[in-house]
Amino acid sequence: MKSVVIQQPEVLVIEDRPVPQPQAGEVRLRVESAGICGSDVHIYRGHNPFAKYPRVIGHEFFGRIDAVGEGVDTSRVGQRVVGDPVVSCGHCYPCSVGRPNVCTSLQVIGVHRDGGFSEYITLPAKNAHIIPDSIPDREATMIEPFTIAANICSQMNPGPLDVALVYGAGPMGLTSIQALRGVYGVKEIIVADRIDERLAMAKENGADRVINNTDIDLTAELAKLGIRPTLIIDAACHPSILPEAIGLASPAARIGIMGFSSDPCVINQQGITSKELTIYSSRLNSNRFPMVIDWMNSKKIHPEKLITHQFDYTQVVEAMEIFEKDPKFCCKVLLKF
Repeated sequence: MKSVVIQQPEVLVIEDRPVPQPQAGEVRLRVESAGICGSDVHIYRGHNPFAKYPRVIGHEFFGRIDAVGEGVDTSRVGQRVVGDPVVSCGHCYPCSVGRPNVCTSLQVIGVHRDGGFSEYITLPAKNAHIIPDSIPDREATMIEPFTIAANICSQMNPGPLDVALVYGAGPMGLTSIQALRGVYGVKEIIVADRIDERLAMAKENGADRVINNTDIDLTAELAKLGIRPTLIIDAACHPSILPEAIGLASPAARIGIMGFSSDPCVINQQGITSKELTIYSSRLNSNRFPMVIDWMNSKKIHPEKLITHQFDYTQVVEAMEIFEKDPKFCCKVLLKF
């Protein structure tokens, strides 16, 4: 089989590898499509501290089960499925309280173990979620990115009284906007980004108001408009954002952080406690695949709006470079296998 392998930072090859055999409790997928994420590019460039090399990348993947291991019902062969990349132990403290995404022995497919940029992949049977026929293949490949939005939203519990501010109109921000609008029905969504074309995408995906904050003080701009956000999602993850968000948030607001920077940020405790703010952090997803499949099946979200490019897997380097270098017009890139 052919697999996209990062042998070491900046060295990507398409290798011939043996077709893997599913172990007990596992299934094997014939991968049909996979999505490129920023973390894939970070592994390629050597900027992901969790990755070990060589590594087959890819944690957004869709395909059909073509073999099962011992203990897995053979009726699963032929099922259309999408893979949850979170592989957890099931018995540590985080797993016991429903947070397998921060399992003490967490393995992420495509980071800690080989991923979906390959013609075949094996994974635990419980991580292979059946896709209803009503969801097209391309859209099914987009389920994993929406689970990231589902994870932060499930913690923050948005509602019709909320005025939401989303920092960043990249894939994480756009999936969050769609969820806030189509699933949770918040009162208003404001989006801040520094690229006008991305802000236009935000409008297309449900934002009510967009602000290019390249050269303006966002706090002053929102004050001028009389807006005090009650729910803030940081989908840009620059260290300057959290201190600013604390300052402009409404009393009793919730702030959600979707990613990280290794650079420190300085926050004021008084700004948090004086308004009794709640700050959430989110990593990957904690069993959110069934939730997103339901959203997609009931047309509450529209993944096709985010798919801007599609390539054959043999063009993976070109695809990753477009994803990395064309933020104005590139959102989600799919690879066909």
